[in-house]
Amino acid sequence: MAQTRSLTPDGARADAHIAVDNPATGAVVGHVADASAQEVAQAVARARQAQPGWAELSARSRAEFFTRGRRWLLTHRQEIIDSIVAENGKTEEDAIVEIVYGVSAFAHWAKRARHYLADTKIRSLSPFVLGRSMYTRRVPLGVVGVIGPWNNPLINSFGDAIPALAAGNAVVLKPSEYTPLTALLMEKMTRECGWPKDVFQVVTGAGATGQALVDTADFVMFTGSTKTGRAVAARAGERLVPCSLELGGKDALIVLADASLERAVNVTLHGALCNGGQMCTSVERVYVEEPVYDAFVARLRRRFEEVTSAAPAGLGSTDVGAMTFPPQMGIVEDHVKDAVGRGARVLVGGHTAPGPGRFFEPTLLVDVDHTMTCMREETFGPTLPVMKVANAEEAVRLVNDSTYGLQASIISSNMKRARHLAERLEAGCVTINDAQTNYMAFGLPMGGWKESGLGVRHGAEGIRKYTRLQAVSVNRFPTRRDLHMLPFDPSAYRSILRLVDLMYGNRLRRRGK
Repeated sequence: MAQTRSLTPDGARADAHIAVDNPATGAVVGHVADASAQEVAQAVARARQAQPGWAELSARSRAEFFTRGRRWLLTHRQEIIDSIVAENGKTEEDAIVEIVYGVSAFAHWAKRARHYLADTKIRSLSPFVLGRSMYTRRVPLGVVGVIGPWNNPLINSFGDAIPALAAGNAVVLKPSEYTPLTALLMEKMTRECGWPKDVFQVVTGAGATGQALVDTADFVMFTGSTKTGRAVAARAGERLVPCSLELGGKDALIVLADASLERAVNVTLHGALCNGGQMCTSVERVYVEEPVYDAFVARLRRRFEEVTSAAPAGLGSTDVGAMTFPPQMGIVEDHVKDAVGRGARVLVGGHTAPGPGRFFEPTLLVDVDHTMTCMREETFGPTLPVMKVANAEEAVRLVNDSTYGLQASIISSNMKRARHLAERLEAGCVTINDAQTNYMAFGLPMGGWKESGLGVRHGAEGIRKYTRLQAVSVNRFPTRRDLHMLPFDPSAYRSILRLVDLMYGNRLRRRGK
């Protein structure tokens, strides 16, 4: 990615644009605008003007627009796949996963939004509100700013816009400057499907563009690094606007001695290497109980040696694509060098691949421990350290010995034991005999603990976060004056106390409390 800009005579930016390259080949595949703060503010203003009309539509009407969008994604799927592969460098298979996500997300939120956002009746036993009808309702926030990452141009960018739109908000999306082309396709989709103008907009640009969106939106959904997430949260806090953050991860996988090793190896391999290991939910460290450690590592080594890594050229051409973000190459190299320097062994890979494009060899590390960076900090690449543990207790302790808490996995044939261990892991999501598959379960919340973020995506809370909660109390049969009102009447308050004693005190006495 390269930025170029021309200047006006007074030095102001004009016609700034960003070149987007293909990480697998180095070829430039497009150019996009580097939007200024003023241009972002103008987009948000247009969205704010369009939002009330969108919110006034029924959930059923908004769902019809989602149906059109779903059909468009299916009709144009190859165009979208090609865009994702070109700007991200991932395999076509990994790009297909994004298409499946987008289509499924449209269907889920179209069907479930009305249920998740329905008014909720409230009951109270307080004597001061007897006879009242009470309920809560969900109100759209206004303009939601979505700031997406570079690793999933569709899933974690437009995917977060869908529930925000379903809740009645307008959305302004700022995709990563490294992968903005797919987001622009989604904007094209809304135009061709006849969506209301300005309800969904894309502003492209670098960090300053994202900062401008944080400064103007009514809610910020951010996916990215913990460092940047802290800055987003701080600025949102200054403005007193809510935000939701999906940040870094150092997701762990535990292989118990009773596990099916074939299943364990398959889950581990895919969890570590799909999308080139460039997922917040990638398996980044593995703990294996001692009785099966040697057999597990031997099988995993053979599978790592079979994995291919090259520029994608259609289905079946390669297993692991390119490294999308240039600085990430240095991070991966540093983690491997640090591990080797501290006594780890490289069983497979371990080097930057030669030739054009940004590729790091799928790398398997053993003899690792928690003094090593690869076991403590997010790597975000096609590497996997595997550590031997004496037992499950040690595995749980080491999994929890982390500043992150996004996801964790357990492989075991004993479901009771696995569930018990899962409940002790300090992670927002835990899968048993799986890794990452929960991400496609839209009814299941997905969010991190500790430094892995705030809030969740998916599930009821994944759409309710895009709303304000309003509580309504209705006095259906008002009298001229209630017992508790001024001026105070001692007999009225004695009656209130008798009523409280009747409602609560007698029950306690009958229970002997």
